[in-house]
Amino acid sequence: MVNMIIDGKQISAEENITIMEAAERNGIPIPKLCYLKGINEIAACRVCVVELEGKEKLITSCNNVVKDGMVIYTNSPKVRNHRRNTVQLLLSQHDNRCVVCPRNGNCQLQQVACDLNILDIPFMQEPEYQPWDKKFPLIRNSAKCIKCMLCEQVCDKIQGLGIWDVEGTGSRTTVNVAGHKTIREADCALCGQCITHCPVGALSERDDTEKVWDAIENKDRIVVAQVAPAVRAAWGEELGLTDEDAPVGKIFDALKLMGVDYAFDTVFSADLTIMEESTEFIKRFTSGELKERPMFTSCCPGWVRFVKTQFPYMVNYLSTAKSPQQMFGAVMKTYFAEKLGVSPDQIFTLSIMPCVAKKGEREMDLFYGEYAGHDVDAVLTTRELVKMIRSAHIRPDTLVEIPGDSPMHAGTGAGVIFGATGGVMEAALRTAYFALKGENPPADAFKAVRSGGFQENAGVQEAEFAIGDIKLRTAAVSGLGNTRRLLQQIERGEVHYDFVEVMACPGGCVGGGGQPIHDGEELAFARGKKLYALDAKAELRYSHENPDIREIYSDFFGKTMSHKAHMLLHTEHWKNK
Repeated sequence: MVNMIIDGKQISAEENITIMEAAERNGIPIPKLCYLKGINEIAACRVCVVELEGKEKLITSCNNVVKDGMVIYTNSPKVRNHRRNTVQLLLSQHDNRCVVCPRNGNCQLQQVACDLNILDIPFMQEPEYQPWDKKFPLIRNSAKCIKCMLCEQVCDKIQGLGIWDVEGTGSRTTVNVAGHKTIREADCALCGQCITHCPVGALSERDDTEKVWDAIENKDRIVVAQVAPAVRAAWGEELGLTDEDAPVGKIFDALKLMGVDYAFDTVFSADLTIMEESTEFIKRFTSGELKERPMFTSCCPGWVRFVKTQFPYMVNYLSTAKSPQQMFGAVMKTYFAEKLGVSPDQIFTLSIMPCVAKKGEREMDLFYGEYAGHDVDAVLTTRELVKMIRSAHIRPDTLVEIPGDSPMHAGTGAGVIFGATGGVMEAALRTAYFALKGENPPADAFKAVRSGGFQENAGVQEAEFAIGDIKLRTAAVSGLGNTRRLLQQIERGEVHYDFVEVMACPGGCVGGGGQPIHDGEELAFARGKKLYALDAKAELRYSHENPDIREIYSDFFGKTMSHKAHMLLHTEHWKNK
């Protein structure tokens, strides 16, 4: 242990931790803008400086370790003056129109400036303005960028994509798409992790809320919404709701108050996905097709975008099943349209998703002459949902829990856990077991696929199972950097699996790029535990026991992998972008 004094307080700290960590563990917060432990410790922002007794120059607290006998001042006049000057310089190159910023009210720079009581900027204001494709799902506002490098570091070190890079020198230094490419030319997976780690409003999702409001106001359109499992684990965070006060039924209530005509739980189509994907897996496995390479899940559009650009020769091993989002859209414009007795083009399908890549998935090329155009007409992130609730002046404390609409009402615990990494795999194995054995396994028989943490076992959760005489080896991985390493191991023959689940975002959809932002906090695994808790309490825990799933196959699809199911619920990945 190291003995030191911080702001007059005698403390003991572990060796080799930073001054910032030691201070925060003792209730002494130090402001920061660029720091992310283990990822970005480059002291780019200079906001975290502290005064070390006996040293003339201030030192950064984020990358200087504690030493015995140190006397540190985190808020001396010298520190405050330097910090104010630094932030004022940052603001001189920053678009300060906070009221029209997507991070207004949830911005680290805004908070630091407020805490320092900065009321003027004594320097010439010269924000940088670069062109950007405003139709792309990910939006960058260069005038907001503070060059903290978090986007670049997260994209490189966590996701292994290197989409962002530094260009220019001196005062002309900026961050832009690497290789002088446009964002559409880059191999961006649209995971959105750069958005959730940006401390300001330089990166955001394309806002599609007005498109939805227009549809709601159009009396000739029937607005039908679906809400993804991961959304319920996070939407209440920005509205001051506890987990107990934020069930999915209150989201349905909010949507109805806004004017949405029908609201459904995507858990239904997660169960539908399992029916198709587990059947496909059994068929491909028993036919010997998977002897060399595993079948990969295809629910995550960020992963699908990644494999098509980075490992295109593995695309044929993707499950052909559409994601729950796309399946629900297809069902809404066919099965549900028939139930209502309306034309498919009257239905406006809305998805509430935790993911920016879902906006890109919605825009994929069409196949099989998909009925009324795209399966899904608009995708909103969890953050956009919260914006709409606020703009509609809906008080969260007045919301009541209401059921989703019929006939696609029922869902199972298996569908709920789709939002957590390993959840798709576990749900699929429950139903595959039933298909092979004619009986249900214990509901938690496959919980070994659940990840214990993002960096455990290089982000890969391996498991082996025996179903009768069949031996299965599985893996669940999240984070695209981890995924790249795993695929390379598969390529080299170092590992072999029969079935692999991939989620682009660390921790799965609960950690998606469209979820509420809490700077410096990684909440994916905490949110995932909420979904597993809901599964444990669910009345039904097997997708094949969902009564509404049974009904749609009986009335509409006939059986899994039927011609109609193939046309509506499957795609050809090698064709679409």
